[in-house]
Amino acid sequence: MLTIKSVGSLFFLYLFTNALGKKQINQLNMFDYVIGISIGNVVAEMTVNKEVLFFDGVFVMFTYALISLIISFITTKSIIARRLIVGVPIILIENGNIIESGLKKVKFDINDLLEEARIDGYFDISEIEYAIMEANGKVSFLPKSKFSPLKANDIKLKKEYIGLCTNLVIDGKIMKNNLKSIHKDEKWLIKRLSNMNFNKIDDLLLVTCDTNEKLNVYLKGVKANPYGKFE
Repeated sequence: MLTIKSVGSLFFLYLFTNALGKKQINQLNMFDYVIGISIGNVVAEMTVNKEVLFFDGVFVMFTYALISLIISFITTKSIIARRLIVGVPIILIENGNIIESGLKKVKFDINDLLEEARIDGYFDISEIEYAIMEANGKVSFLPKSKFSPLKANDIKLKKEYIGLCTNLVIDGKIMKNNLKSIHKDEKWLIKRLSNMNFNKIDDLLLVTCDTNEKLNVYLKGVKANPYGKFE
């Protein structure tokens, strides 16, 4: 009986969460997050608690999902409702200055802000012109003009097309179907790797191939070379 309830609860959980949309975890606003936790608790209770009837649990999940859909509809129609329920972006850095009031609103300290900056590729916070925490909790950064990446259009450079890379080796195993998709075989791959002085496939963590047939090789067992500590 427990197995049937477990499988059944997961089935209905999948149906309801799929109906709610395909947002990633870092795209969920606070309300979506609360609804997700609530539905998860219901699933756990209806699975292990014998006193909770299966269809009672399904009804509660349906109710939560319905409320979420209604709220989602309301927030798409009303700016005021969207601000109240979903929230608004909060400025954390403005014109290169750290806004302490903004940090307090989002319950951030300086270390949290520095960590978010490093995650986004900014190891020197002085390079940042604006930092804004979006309603979903993600921090967006705008670099100062002199630190902005140069775009091809800025210098009228015509860039050659770069498509998706193909994974040819993953964790020491040759991806035969991927090789076929680019009209190559194992002999070609082994020869190319040998020319690059990689003779043992088992030593390779990842090998990718771009649309220009350039191989990028990543070895297993490569250790980090620590250069400093972050607090």
